[in-house]
Amino acid sequence: MRISRTGKIIVIFSVALTTFLPFSARGMARAKVEQPKKIVFVPHDNRPISDKQTAEVAEKLGYKVVVPPDDMLGSRDDLGNPEKLWTWLDENIVGADAAVISADSMLYGSLVASRKHDEDKKKLLERVERFKNFRKMNPKLDLYVFGSIMRTPRSGEASGHEEPGYYRNYGSDIFRYTELKDKQEVKGLSSREKKEYAFLGQLIPSRSLSDWMGRREKNYAANEKMIDLTKKGTFNYFVLGRDDNAPYSQTHYETRHLLEQGKDIGPTRFQSMAGIDEMAMLMIARAVNDMRREVPFVFVKYNWGRGEHTIPSYSDETIGDYIHKAILATGAMQVPSPEKADVVLTVNTNANGKTYEANMASNDGQPRRDTKYFADIVSDYVAKGYPVAIADIAFANGSDNALMNELKKRGLLFKIRAYGGWNTATNSTGFVLAEAELAKHMKNDDVDALLATRYLDDWAYQANIRNTVARQLTWLRGDGVYGTLSTKRDAVSARSTRMMERFVEENLPPMETLEDITVYFPWSRMFEADIEHSKFYDLMDYMKKDKVEKQK
Repeated sequence: MRISRTGKIIVIFSVALTTFLPFSARGMARAKVEQPKKIVFVPHDNRPISDKQTAEVAEKLGYKVVVPPDDMLGSRDDLGNPEKLWTWLDENIVGADAAVISADSMLYGSLVASRKHDEDKKKLLERVERFKNFRKMNPKLDLYVFGSIMRTPRSGEASGHEEPGYYRNYGSDIFRYTELKDKQEVKGLSSREKKEYAFLGQLIPSRSLSDWMGRREKNYAANEKMIDLTKKGTFNYFVLGRDDNAPYSQTHYETRHLLEQGKDIGPTRFQSMAGIDEMAMLMIARAVNDMRREVPFVFVKYNWGRGEHTIPSYSDETIGDYIHKAILATGAMQVPSPEKADVVLTVNTNANGKTYEANMASNDGQPRRDTKYFADIVSDYVAKGYPVAIADIAFANGSDNALMNELKKRGLLFKIRAYGGWNTATNSTGFVLAEAELAKHMKNDDVDALLATRYLDDWAYQANIRNTVARQLTWLRGDGVYGTLSTKRDAVSARSTRMMERFVEENLPPMETLEDITVYFPWSRMFEADIEHSKFYDLMDYMKKDKVEKQK
């Protein structure tokens, strides 16, 4: 149910409760016709979720989002070109009201490049200095920058070919080595762990370990300098994401020390948090909220059980801690009740506090006690007219099929405001939080279009089609595997498209034409897909119960 809170008057104040802002009437702000504003956006690569799907959310609000050409951004194989990006930025920043910029793109070329580059330290620090000069040339620009602390995958397989070649052979050993290194400094090692630490130091080829740690040292120095610029007011906000890490790891080790460097800044201007692929969306939301002079109110409701104390896979912090940080990053405020909230964020966790993989046999769509309890929460909040968003994180890398079937059965798929279940728990949660904050200003058709994108990607492809097609790869002619499709790429695209059309017909309201759905694989691997689709046009019977309220 879509409801309006026009006329609600609130006092906007700082999230940290340290800086008070002028009184603002939200109703007046929402009623006022906003002039189109320009946001310059430099993603950290050209994956659909990083690039166009993030930009699309702001575009639905009428903002002009200017993004570098796709071939200028880094990809899986092309590490990108920082010099070209700096030139493009200088040329396109004219007339911009805000800029959301990936530090990884501007320093290394892309996120993948930050893990593989051979740039010397001096060159990287010179590029950091360009941010200082860029600010001098654009003193009134709202500037939001997101970077990363280099990840520590648990294994070569988990690295997805995005680390140097030696990581495929020694990734598990490198992870364990840094895990023990971090633990040693935090709480000490047992005698057995000390022996294992020494053994791994001898086992891992010194050349490989030196290359990996040397690159990290250069990246660390660049992040230190970025934090220093934040202290000096260069950025409105700077956030450091940390992807694929663990409670003890080299990523966690560096995070602790970098946070010490930035301890005097405060979370209203600088944070480090788990995740990375959602950071652009968080900063887009921050930029829009700042331009609108709004502080969205967010109420968070977890499923029963461990809930907020869940430490998801690929993360070194609880989901509750992450959500708290994500809310701060967007410039929003967490509130204790849903009645006056702009976003009611419901979080689908497992009662045991564990997260699983969407391609596991347990994600078979059969209802679970956890799922029904959570669906009841969503149903209740929707019935009360709350602006509900769902962070679906019971499984990583795809939707919870049982939950989606329950939402479908109850007619709730297009009565919520936002949904996310596409990658890691933090990726999904951060993205849906930011999207939900902006969705409050959108037309219902635009909200539905964004929901459709997520259902096609997170539910249809990632939780179902991807796993099925992966098992069928050997049937297809040509060369190629899951991680590198090679000459099987077109065949996989055609097969995935057919399965997507069938999934839509069976699970979603009508689309303009099924022929308009096409599944592409821009990085020539099955991990992510680019799903082009037409706009939902006819929700008649499906939306009957909601139609009267929408017309009010």
